[in-house]
Amino acid sequence: MKPSIPKGTRDFLPAEVRRRDYIFDVIRKHFRRFGYQPIETPVMENLSTLTGKYGEEGDKLLFKVLNNGDFLGKANAEDLAAKDSGKVLSSISKRGLRYDLTVPFARYVVMHQNDLAFPFKRYAIMPVWRADRPQKGRYQEFYQCDADVVGSDSLLNEAELTQLLDGVFHELGLKAVIRLNNRKILAGLAEIAGMADNMMDMTIAIDKLDKIGWDKVAEELTNRGAAAGALEVIKSFLDANSLESVAPLLATSEVGKQGIAELQEVFDLVASQPTNNRIEFDVTLARGLNYYTGAIWEVAVDTDAPGQENIKMGSIAGGGRYADLTAIFGMKDMPGVGISFGAERIYDVLEELDAFPADASEDLQYLILCLDEETLHHGFGLVSRLRARGVHVDLYPKAAKMKKMMKYADQRGVPKVVIIGSREAESGEYSVKTMASGEQETMREEEL
Repeated sequence: MKPSIPKGTRDFLPAEVRRRDYIFDVIRKHFRRFGYQPIETPVMENLSTLTGKYGEEGDKLLFKVLNNGDFLGKANAEDLAAKDSGKVLSSISKRGLRYDLTVPFARYVVMHQNDLAFPFKRYAIMPVWRADRPQKGRYQEFYQCDADVVGSDSLLNEAELTQLLDGVFHELGLKAVIRLNNRKILAGLAEIAGMADNMMDMTIAIDKLDKIGWDKVAEELTNRGAAAGALEVIKSFLDANSLESVAPLLATSEVGKQGIAELQEVFDLVASQPTNNRIEFDVTLARGLNYYTGAIWEVAVDTDAPGQENIKMGSIAGGGRYADLTAIFGMKDMPGVGISFGAERIYDVLEELDAFPADASEDLQYLILCLDEETLHHGFGLVSRLRARGVHVDLYPKAAKMKKMMKYADQRGVPKVVIIGSREAESGEYSVKTMASGEQETMREEEL
């Protein structure tokens, strides 16, 4: 049998795992610096927890898990005979792989509300699964790195999360564009366009603008019930490029004006402190997830920055505010807001830019090579003592030809090798070779 893995998944070599860990470590460090606490939730959730939270498109991308045992034995025979997959599915699958980390977090908050102090700030770095069509930058299994705060409606949280996004990408060496909008602004647009009852349909269509263009968006809006007059209103709105130019268009919408005021306060707070990346208002940013009710973010690589002009990648982070997500699970008045980093896309961009630090893929400081069997015991003692002192070191497990051992060291990407023969073992002064330059020096154990 030829070995293979499912579409949309990937294996990672050791150097790749270390580079991914570098990304996770940077993000985790910033999460902790901002006061976020780690939690974990199961890989699987009940489908009743997941469905209806991600919009019409999202529900189609849920991976379902078959019930244990004879799952077909409990399926309705008429539904099976009719090949009605929707009805059959409800009887043979009660669980699904998590689609994101936010809905499981809302469920978690409700179940553990008596154990948490509110406002509660949490972070999670875990894999999620989506039955999406695999392509560059889009996988069916991928990691999300989320930070959320629940139990507070303060706009300081939005400003803080914007700073967090800015700080992470700055440390990773990526120039980014952090775009913001507010769902209340979009609700105001739906109101003045006569689509208040079809706001989700409108935002789902608008969210595709950068992918399919206005003509296709207009066609989809028409199919979803938008009249010709509504299309004109929406088009003029999407052509606006600042809060100042949007405000007059929403002069008759109270919810729209509230969204503008909230977003302006966030921009004012962020502008009061230094930042490293472009932070912009984007009226076309809609994000089609059902549960967002306030601020929304989307982050992309800044292709205007030197060296990044040729990067073609979708969003590398995003998020938003949600007012009533926990209410679905029976807990009202628990507003929240959060962001998520797309680790897989960030990895692909850093790799394309060759922007990983030189030591991000290194796991060893030294590899010890023994020239004969008699010195192997000495080498074993040395490596044991160095490890006890926190040095990352390994021992080639037998005396072999130098060419073979050096080839192994090169394949491992070891920066330095320690060469031990009988003379070195007796004197305690070891030959240390730097692999990149070929330079050689003598060092004692305490110097190592």
